[in-house]
Amino acid sequence: MFRLIRGDFDMEALLPIIVQIVTGVLGGQAVGAVLQQVAMSQLTKIISGAVGGVAGGTVLGSLLGSAAGADPAAGGALGGLLGNAIGGAGGGAILTGVVGAVMKAMNK
Repeated sequence: MFRLIRGDFDMEALLPIIVQIVTGVLGGQAVGAVLQQVAMSQLTKIISGAVGGVAGGTVLGSLLGSAAGADPAAGGALGGLLGNAIGGAGGGAILTGVVGAVMKAMNK
């Protein structure tokens, strides 16, 4: 355990969120590179990828964790980091694609 100024710092609770954010940003960047005709700023791709990554990673991580009979927060079975990474990348890509489509429709 890490000791911060106030209380304990639980890395096991923070690691899935970090994985979801990083893979969500990567998924968002990949879709942003494919959708170059949409004038999306780098910040828009990063934010939509990170938000979509957390959402997708949480959903897929909990689905895989409950299907395997393990607690996803505890990192059990496939619901652990793998589910968070795959869900994060997929969620980031999907949300960035949706944001790109909305921005393209608004520019017309």
